[in-house]
Amino acid sequence: MQVITEQVLRDVIKIRPEQSHKGTFGRIMLIGGHNNYHGAIIMSTMAAVNAGAGLVTSVTDAKNVTALNIKLPEAMVIDMRQISQIAELITSQDVIVIGPGLDTDDMSLALLNLVLNHVTADQSLVIDGSALTLLSENDFQLPKTKITVLTPHEMEWQRVSGIPIAIQTPANNQQAADELGAVVVLKKHHSEIYQPNVAPQQLLVGGPYQATGGMGDTLAGLIGGFLAQFPDKAQATIAATYAHSAIAEEIARDQYVVLPTQISAALPTYMARFAN
Repeated sequence: MQVITEQVLRDVIKIRPEQSHKGTFGRIMLIGGHNNYHGAIIMSTMAAVNAGAGLVTSVTDAKNVTALNIKLPEAMVIDMRQISQIAELITSQDVIVIGPGLDTDDMSLALLNLVLNHVTADQSLVIDGSALTLLSENDFQLPKTKITVLTPHEMEWQRVSGIPIAIQTPANNQQAADELGAVVVLKKHHSEIYQPNVAPQQLLVGGPYQATGGMGDTLAGLIGGFLAQFPDKAQATIAATYAHSAIAEEIARDQYVVLPTQISAALPTYMARFAN
């Protein structure tokens, strides 16, 4: 399996042009943060903002609005019950991320259905967390997009693909990714990335210090932030996944455990190292 190296960051991250504005670096909507999972959407939104996405909108439970406005004044916030407003806004986004802190209730199902029915071939889609569970439990077809990225851990991947964890081999995973027509970021020790009809790739950075709540939410937002601003969508996904674990590995040199918010805080400085 091909090993992902930091070269992907040099290939993807470019010095920003002098003549640019917010729209140059993409519009991203993140949907999640059910009543019981407030922190997930905050961490995911934080990653998208710190990754450099130009305009970031968080769609979440009304109870999260104040916390998001205080923690991330850079992001816009919409109550997830405003379905008509969300449907209208989806069409203006470059990237949709759905799942961080979502539930499996009727509201969450309605939001996933809304996204799958409104996203277009000109947009990128990231599906994470409980949205993957909903995807596996309902008769949904993945829409045609620029790129669709699934970010499951091994149990979520079992639900989506039907492949038991014990036989989630590279060959079986690749076949499932080919059939789905989606990029799969399989989160595990030495995470693996499967693209349709492309040889699989593997991370050798990162470690058990990342086993903390919110780490996957942060990755989803980071991938979305890279997709919003960098043109090669597959490479942007790989670069974001590498950066997420590589930053954690650096922080872990001096710490026993790494917090997801520390990764987001380190992103702007880390990305500047590789911009060319």
